[in-house]
Amino acid sequence: MKIAIGSKPYAGPWGGGNRVVSTLCDALIGSGHKVVHTLSDSDIDFILMIDPRVRSPNVCFGAGAILRYLMFRNSKAIVIHRINECDERKGARFINKKLVRANYAADATVFVAEWLTKLPAWKRNLRAPWSVIPNGSDTQIFNPVGFRGWDRTGPLKLVTHHWGNHWMKGFDVYRRLDVMLAEPRWAARIEFTYIGNLPKGFSFANARYLAPLDGSALAEELRSHHGYVTASINEPGGNHQNEAALCGLPLLYRDSGCFPEYCNGFGISFSGPNDFESALERFMMEYDRLVAVMPQYPWTANRMTREWIVLFERLLNDRPAVVSKRRLWRNVTAVLVNQLSDVMSEAALIAARLRLGA
Repeated sequence: MKIAIGSKPYAGPWGGGNRVVSTLCDALIGSGHKVVHTLSDSDIDFILMIDPRVRSPNVCFGAGAILRYLMFRNSKAIVIHRINECDERKGARFINKKLVRANYAADATVFVAEWLTKLPAWKRNLRAPWSVIPNGSDTQIFNPVGFRGWDRTGPLKLVTHHWGNHWMKGFDVYRRLDVMLAEPRWAARIEFTYIGNLPKGFSFANARYLAPLDGSALAEELRSHHGYVTASINEPGGNHQNEAALCGLPLLYRDSGCFPEYCNGFGISFSGPNDFESALERFMMEYDRLVAVMPQYPWTANRMTREWIVLFERLLNDRPAVVSKRRLWRNVTAVLVNQLSDVMSEAALIAARLRLGA
């Protein structure tokens, strides 16, 4: 199979989505398939649209280019749209519209968590076939080798890490946790490390802060702690909790977004700053039980890539039926809007590059 993936992976700490793309590329190539990041070849079997926002530097093509490819180069290519974003994660008002508009070009849709399918945008626009393939992390990097659980003789060392610096990544809770570190009730009982980017103007008074880490350096730092906190709101399908859990750390997670699907059974949930302390107390009480179940954490890269390859193979076998159902011109306005969106985004990207060059 030849698969065109619309996002090119970067080396270094570029967030969980970047690592998923890198992992999937490696798995496909390792299985004997060819991966490209352009639509220049006429013999592409699959087009995987990761992100339709073509003005992003790592996005290689959008829905407009995909539609042109199907119309004028190769009508047999199958288009899969992976959904790992939403307005709800950042309080935005345009991302869902872009995703739904771009989904017009897709023959199949893959969500990274089932909760996304229940959002109003997709309840109104969900088209079959669709499936859910959760994200997974690489156990060759993120594993419990060297991890030592909390023996209760010292403070419980908590950690979190985020590439994104939006306030909704959980900074209402991280700020509360930072304050708790100075309170007599907690000062000797807990420590907290934050790894990653911070909102503009935000700083910790008591927590330990580290710049973004990636790969083995990140895994080693995670394993030097006892438990993992994630307070992100409406996380579409995070990877950070997977990386920590596979390193052996039990999870203290917000009951929001994908986390009930990814974390249930492997930690303690909380709703926000108001009940965080009570959840932390329960986490500490049940710590030994939680550590014991962490080796069963299921969301690995091997599982994720296996499910993706099975999907590719199934759709390839069904290609005549998939292609025959396609009606590219079923909505002329949608076709034209996708073309216009690509052109405007590409023009904005060129203008930005010219400004930087100047």
